[in-house]
Amino acid sequence: MKSTIEIFKYIVEEIHSTIGATVDNKNLPVTCAINIMDYDETGIYFSISKGMLFYEILKNKKYLSLTAANGKDIKDVVYINISGDVEEVNKSKRDLILKRNDYIKRIYPTEKSRMNLTIFKIVKGKGEWIDLRYNPIERYEFSFGGEKIEKKGYFITAKCLNCGRCREICPQGCIDVEKFDDINQSTINHINCINCGNCAEICPVEAILKRI
Repeated sequence: MKSTIEIFKYIVEEIHSTIGATVDNKNLPVTCAINIMDYDETGIYFSISKGMLFYEILKNKKYLSLTAANGKDIKDVVYINISGDVEEVNKSKRDLILKRNDYIKRIYPTEKSRMNLTIFKIVKGKGEWIDLRYNPIERYEFSFGGEKIEKKGYFITAKCLNCGRCREICPQGCIDVEKFDDINQSTINHINCINCGNCAEICPVEAILKRI
């Protein structure tokens, strides 16, 4: 399992280009290609031009969701989802990040042409790492900036009869059997769960519930 800062580093160095999403003043979805240009232990930094509508929306909404993906084959793919609060950084930080990303000069060749480029930072948020390179897959949540991780997905209650139907239908084999007070009960290993819902659908006593 990677630490949060290792995930940030992976996004910057191995992926870099992501798709960001937010909503406009009519609560309609808006997406934008976003380059993640830097990171530290407190968050990740990305560039936006002040001339873009997306910049105005971020200034107003101060919230962003993004998806980063890496890999040419589905068996080789890593997905990273992040959502959180954003803020624009000061000029000195902006200049330092642009200097570290020298490729930006190919698009904006002069200092004057870069005058409208700005840098935002995701300062508080949570995310999800999904790694399809493993069998079973590896999936876990992370947070930063003081955000708390909320438990998600399916869980098995004490109504479980340990009939084994959920284990037979699980595509990732992530349902195990544990003993509680001399009673065998199925449990879900969430690091491998893909939240398909098969287990809840087939349970004969509705012992499997989804956290909302």
